[in-house]
Amino acid sequence: MSEKQRTIAGKARLSGRGLHTGAEVEVIICPAPENQGYQFIRKDLEGSPSIRALAENVKVTDRSTTLFENNASMSTVEHLLAALYGLGIDNASIEVNGPEIPIIDGSSRPFVEAILNAGIKEQEADRHYYPIKEKITFRDDKQQIEIVAYPDDHFSVDVHIQYDSNVIGHQYATLRNLDQFEKDFSACRTFVFLYELEYLLKNNLIKGGDLENAIVISDRPVSQQEFDRLANLLGKPSVKAKTDGILNDKDLVFPNEPARHKLLDVIGDLALCGVRLKGKIIATRPGHHANVEFAKILRKHIKQALHKHVPPEYDPEKEPHFNINQIQKMLPHRYPFLLVDKITYMDAWVVCGIKNVTMNESFFEGHFPDEPIMPGVLQIEALAQVGGILLLSSVPDPENHLLYFLRIDSVKFKRKVVPGDTLNIKMELKEPIKRGIALCKGEGFVGNNLVIEAEFMAQLAKKPDL
Repeated sequence: MSEKQRTIAGKARLSGRGLHTGAEVEVIICPAPENQGYQFIRKDLEGSPSIRALAENVKVTDRSTTLFENNASMSTVEHLLAALYGLGIDNASIEVNGPEIPIIDGSSRPFVEAILNAGIKEQEADRHYYPIKEKITFRDDKQQIEIVAYPDDHFSVDVHIQYDSNVIGHQYATLRNLDQFEKDFSACRTFVFLYELEYLLKNNLIKGGDLENAIVISDRPVSQQEFDRLANLLGKPSVKAKTDGILNDKDLVFPNEPARHKLLDVIGDLALCGVRLKGKIIATRPGHHANVEFAKILRKHIKQALHKHVPPEYDPEKEPHFNINQIQKMLPHRYPFLLVDKITYMDAWVVCGIKNVTMNESFFEGHFPDEPIMPGVLQIEALAQVGGILLLSSVPDPENHLLYFLRIDSVKFKRKVVPGDTLNIKMELKEPIKRGIALCKGEGFVGNNLVIEAEFMAQLAKKPDL
């Protein structure tokens, strides 16, 4: 049996300071519909803009991963994303009232505990996987970084880190499957070297940093006087200086905790692929920039695989998402111009529908008398009406709105549509709806054959007052 998608069962709340901004932030992890993926919602900004957790939306990778979309940003997302991915959550809406996910203790553990307390719910839709089918590589020779994905029947990660440090040196970490994540990796904290910490603090770059949310490493002995000065910089009470190279007063969770945290970061950044991976990942000297660049490479492979024109699943025995009576309550079209018979699937980004083509269609009388063919312009209209259901569903009062074409591009007709055909239509938003303007890509299939594809720009507007 195929695996099903999962979301969080209830709401999980956490709060704390952002590592870089120092801002007090509250996070609410909420259930989300099937096929949505991970989406951040900036509740502190006008309009509550959403930011999808996808590699192409990453704009900054300096010491953390920062997403940007819809004129809004969200920083330090990697530990939360690692928790969601590691626990098998596929869909989540993350409401945040600030610009950065709180660092808390520098690991994924607080997020894991909050999610588990809220519970995990299985959904009806099948889980999406991208199987690695060939060796895929990212390499930065100058930094001696390499990340490679190899074909495998499940997801696993090997990480090797190397520093010119007597304290860390070479370390290795291996995750053989995601069942290990909670116990063996989620509690591993981020780390920083003492010389980096002082520079960052003096340049006002880690306003929320302290010895509670990062392992601080020093390759030289630190006197109590110097330790007191460091505590003063952090704005924290001083504790007794240690001499083993780890300045925190808490012991390491694992002897190779830095390597395990780097593996945690790899998982969090690869969650930006948008689907689950099947493959073996081997990362040497990884960091956020390299992780995200690798995720972008994988996204290109994933998009190519998704764009191979696969028809939507259609089971005529299955209860439709919307039947014809429900469709007529949303669309203003009527005979002979209502060109969708049922909606078979819909989520926040995709809608699928059916148009059964019969000889009783009025247009066959003249197009053409001796060879009935569904006009291409009506195929376009059928796609638009299916897409209209998705757009009208985004407002609370669809009966008071109309849709207007603004542009139709890249139209291609692949073969004739004739009486007896079932036109299986898929419409997908290319980006979030902005001020009532929507960009969609549509495809129509008869059986396994692509018969039409096109791109649309449409405007969702209130009906004029009569």
